[in-house]
Amino acid sequence: MFNFYRHFRLCQFLFLDPGSNILMAPPKPKEVAKAPAAPTGGVAKAKRGIPRNYDLGNGVVRFSKAKMFHKKAKYKFIGKKNPKAEKPKKPTVVVKQIGGEKNGGTRTVLLRRRKSFYPTQDKIPTRPHHKTFSKHVRRTRPNLTVGTVCILLAGRHAGKHVVLVGVLPSGLLLVTGPFAFNSCPLRRIPQRYVIGTSTKVDLGDFKLPEHLDDDYFKKNKKSTKRSVKRKQGEDIFASKKEKYVPSEQRKTDQKSVDEAVIKAIGKREDKKLLRGYLKSAFGLRSSQFPHRMRF
Repeated sequence: MFNFYRHFRLCQFLFLDPGSNILMAPPKPKEVAKAPAAPTGGVAKAKRGIPRNYDLGNGVVRFSKAKMFHKKAKYKFIGKKNPKAEKPKKPTVVVKQIGGEKNGGTRTVLLRRRKSFYPTQDKIPTRPHHKTFSKHVRRTRPNLTVGTVCILLAGRHAGKHVVLVGVLPSGLLLVTGPFAFNSCPLRRIPQRYVIGTSTKVDLGDFKLPEHLDDDYFKKNKKSTKRSVKRKQGEDIFASKKEKYVPSEQRKTDQKSVDEAVIKAIGKREDKKLLRGYLKSAFGLRSSQFPHRMRF
């Protein structure tokens, strides 16, 4: 029986090709490359070696671009020295002449004296964060423009339809009922507690008075003092709270703003429908979801 493995080993021993009967010559050792002779005239050029990065086949490169970047950067600065320019040192001491035979003649004195007092604790710097917050840029939603009919979601007037009159510098929205329709006066409200509807009232060239700003609506927080004269049987710890009463200025401003809004509503064709819409309250019934509704 023919043994293929023994036949293959025998061919290797005799340097034969396994598929032929021709005797093969043993491989010759590679000749060592002779160094090129130096040129007769001039200086010999340095021999360029084989590049470190080369194609391994099929577009595969030995080193990636990232590795080659570091390799280039590494070998780029070997053997190169860039000495730093020495800056002239400023003198810290000065030598002064001193009179007297037993005083040594000279003294070295510091140009800048050392501190004689060091605090035990560093002071914490105070930053005016309230002032910087007031200077922040306020941005309102694009659908909340002057004249938009909105729905209030919080406060004692929640659920009412109101008209947006202006946007104050603090970013709060100034809205009104008008007061004759749903008893909602001029109020400030954040935009997150408001739903802007697609219904808009064209106020024309109406401009909000300049004195209607954030300071105008701030409450006067006076400390409620105890009454000095106490009646018999009255609680000594009871404090009288002053009931809020709108001023005459507040009443006149409310009337002037409401007149402009009511006048703009009266110019519309659907004025009766819009008046009823502003007088009605918003509410949800069963199987009604606000995120699926168009306002």
